[in-house]
Amino acid sequence: MGSEFYGTISRFKGNPASGMAVSMSTGANALDTAELVKAKVNELTPYLPEGVKVVFPFDTTPFIEKSISSVVMTMIEAVGLVFLVMLLFLQSFRATLVPTIAIPVVLLGTFAILGVFGYSINVLTMFAMVLAIGLLVDDAIVVVENVERVMEEEGLDPKEATKKSMKQISGALIGIGVVLSAVFVPMAFFPGSSGAIYRQFSITIVSVMGLSVLVALVLSPTICATFLQPKKPDHDNTKGFFGPFNRGFDWLRRKYEGITSHMARRIFRFVGIYALIIGVMVFFFASLPKSFLPDEDQGTMFVIVNTPVGATAERTRESMAQIEHYLLTEQADTVDGFFTVVGFSFSGSAQNAGMGFIRLKDWEDRPGDDQSVFAVAGESMGAFSQLKDASAFAFFPPPIQSLGNASGFDFQLVDRGGAGHEALMQARNQVLGAAAQNPNLVAVRPNGLSDVPQLKINIDNEKAATMGLDLGDINRTLQIAWGSSYVNDFLDRGKVKKVYLQGEASSRMSPEDLSKWYVANNQGQMVPFDRFSSLEWEYGSPKLERFNAVPSMNIQGQPAPGVSSGVAMDEIKQIVDNLPGQFGIEWSGLSYEEQESGDQTAALYAISVLIVFLSLAALYESWAVPLVVILAVPLGVLGTVLAAKLFGIPNDVYFQVALLTTVGLASKNAILIVEFAQDLKHQGMGIMEAVAESARQRFRPIIMTSMAFILGVSPLAFSSGAGAASQNAIGIAVIGGMIASTLIAILFIPMFFVAVEKLFYREKINPEQISQDKAIDSK
Repeated sequence: MGSEFYGTISRFKGNPASGMAVSMSTGANALDTAELVKAKVNELTPYLPEGVKVVFPFDTTPFIEKSISSVVMTMIEAVGLVFLVMLLFLQSFRATLVPTIAIPVVLLGTFAILGVFGYSINVLTMFAMVLAIGLLVDDAIVVVENVERVMEEEGLDPKEATKKSMKQISGALIGIGVVLSAVFVPMAFFPGSSGAIYRQFSITIVSVMGLSVLVALVLSPTICATFLQPKKPDHDNTKGFFGPFNRGFDWLRRKYEGITSHMARRIFRFVGIYALIIGVMVFFFASLPKSFLPDEDQGTMFVIVNTPVGATAERTRESMAQIEHYLLTEQADTVDGFFTVVGFSFSGSAQNAGMGFIRLKDWEDRPGDDQSVFAVAGESMGAFSQLKDASAFAFFPPPIQSLGNASGFDFQLVDRGGAGHEALMQARNQVLGAAAQNPNLVAVRPNGLSDVPQLKINIDNEKAATMGLDLGDINRTLQIAWGSSYVNDFLDRGKVKKVYLQGEASSRMSPEDLSKWYVANNQGQMVPFDRFSSLEWEYGSPKLERFNAVPSMNIQGQPAPGVSSGVAMDEIKQIVDNLPGQFGIEWSGLSYEEQESGDQTAALYAISVLIVFLSLAALYESWAVPLVVILAVPLGVLGTVLAAKLFGIPNDVYFQVALLTTVGLASKNAILIVEFAQDLKHQGMGIMEAVAESARQRFRPIIMTSMAFILGVSPLAFSSGAGAASQNAIGIAVIGGMIASTLIAILFIPMFFVAVEKLFYREKINPEQISQDKAIDSK
């Protein structure tokens, strides 16, 4: 018989209050649900007693609304920046409109496809949309840039220039679409929570790329043929407003041609440099800390309080009052409201348990890092450590609230050897003690109730049998008298009410009251309990905790500031491994998803790269193009890894999305060069001459599309406020990969093409091509 508690004491900002929780049904929209609930509350407010008002101390929808609004603003900024980049390079408002028109067409089509698949407009799909803006204009940019080049170099009218241009670049456009789609398709088939996140990115970006290629092959050429105007014969692009930019760009292109030609003639030397770069990339990639999702400032925070075992609700209320005072005074600038409960917490229901739901002020009212939920939680933990006779922990919710109630790590300490409850409690205390001494761990706490004094009633079965008593009658009497038992229902003024049977309170207040109770034997005689039973006090668990049918204890905690959850999980595993006995660890909640995601990462990368390779091999019926493309991919990955290392971004789900995006973008740049060089080679041009001409003609669209993409995602990298952590993780990593793909990969791609052609197709090169290459080499 353990301690009993039949209610809670609730307060809002120190005033008496009553709480109510509303949860969505499956498939419901969070914003619509919150709006309907608030509308109903406003409707009922006039009927409330005087002095009673309704507040919402814990509401997750403001974060959702702010996050989506932030991403929408990011998308608008991205479109504006992309437009400016295209105007800078194309230097024609008419030409700039061609890829700009593709943006709303593709985005509207993508929303329609998402609707068909049953996805809503949420933070993840909007993230993917922002990423896709830089991708979807690439194809249209390649079309209009090549049409402009053909008109300028060959003097053709827009219609004829468009026809010739599309013959040159249609294969590259299809190849780019195939590659970028192939990179993301495997993501759609991964299971678990990480798979649910991948799937939304996958469907969104694949839809965008498919529609983008379709628009580039159908709509953009039509607009170019009817909308563009040829430049005047006496036009000099080195003069005028864009003159300095054009002169600088021409100088940069000549330097690029010289460097790539130099590298193509010294293959072995630069292959060694390439191998060194790969080694650096592998080293830094392996050193990245692991995580699942970045923590987000959702504007809410929790506090759980535990007073000593056996403490009354009033004693717990005193400790909670000190926490309320701290929030009302020391955190008045950041805390908007809080709701406290005594008698309940995430750990369980007991008189010595308490909890607080804290709502912070709007993100615009606390812009500094020292006012974020992370800083407030850290400061609160320092203040709560000064509490006497109570332990309190402040923490914030996880980025995906359906995967637990706290950020950080979550695991079950399991007794695999059957050592018993007492040994399991000792092991739990050892884990908590070791974690408290570990600098990489903070707020490590048991998510459960400690053992409490329990009154044990020992029934002497032999005595009971000799007195003609039945054990079932004894148990039923105890249950009804000291607990309660449901009897039936009855109608009271039109309402159905339940009837429970229970002993008088005065006859069940102390252990000695057991002697007041009797049980009828088989002869109809009443036998007192003290004739066949005895009492003793012992400590025991107030609830039975098991995980996968094995006795367990749930423990939660957080990594120290600047430490990733992956490092914290490794530290916890090492602590548990050093425990005596057969105690193990089972991850749950976010930690389980993080472990599963980490196990899937290698397979995800390998499958994506393999599908890209096979798709290109089937598309071009050649091993040369896919091999050159795959060789260029690690150079872009290097930039993603270095950016993550420099800005402290862990290897989480968003980093993996950014890495796969980089794989597609690096492949795109390689395709633009290699596909055109291969066409020139088939026309009879020498390898060196073909790759030099291809590099010269494709340098401008590569730089233009790369800058458009970098500036398109830069609002993600520099965002702040609600949902900023996720946006920063994707934006920074992708920008790093794109910069490396633009500055490093395009230098190596011509060399890779020459090396692959000479290695695999030397016997197919005619003597005239060899002589041409030697002539170019000698220059």
